[in-house]
Amino acid sequence: MNQNLPNFIMPITTPRLTLRPPELADAKVANAAILESFEDLSRFMPWAKTPPSLNETTDFIQQAMANWVVKKSEEPYLPLFIFEKVSGAFLGSTGLHHMNWEVPCFETGYWLRTSAGNHGYMTEAVNAITRYAFIQLGAKRIAITCQRENVRSKKIPERLGYVQEGVLKFNRRDVQSGTLTDTLMYARYDLDGLLDLKVEW
Repeated sequence: MNQNLPNFIMPITTPRLTLRPPELADAKVANAAILESFEDLSRFMPWAKTPPSLNETTDFIQQAMANWVVKKSEEPYLPLFIFEKVSGAFLGSTGLHHMNWEVPCFETGYWLRTSAGNHGYMTEAVNAITRYAFIQLGAKRIAITCQRENVRSKKIPERLGYVQEGVLKFNRRDVQSGTLTDTLMYARYDLDGLLDLKVEW
């Protein structure tokens, strides 16, 4: 393990949410959320090819827990599960991906269970992880990429003042149709103008 890595203090909390690394006890609720939301997830998420079994979700969590120890920039990277503070309900997942510790810079991604939509939860979660990356981890850049057709996903960086750096033409295939499509690239380089939010860790 690289001893020069920043200190990852967890959990991250906002007025409504708790974000933290996965634990084995989360397997059932995470699996249930994926199954509930599978139709939506399978539209854009390459990993959502078939509904996962509970064992498969457990295997993912075990891999994630191991990667949180060594913090390697490889799958499954550093996922963070999102929970509603008051009820403790599992809402979805975000995290840090494609880490370059020499800069440092990161990407983030996310998915939200279908029943939790339209409450601003993911905007709040990505706001929180953006602040965490810059303040706690000393990030110089954090990026978000998404398929052009993924309207819900691209609204998150747009709400949070991420700059659209460009469009990667024909660099991915739509997971359902297989047709070539584009990737939108967004990034932030600091916290200037980010929506106000109380975030603690």
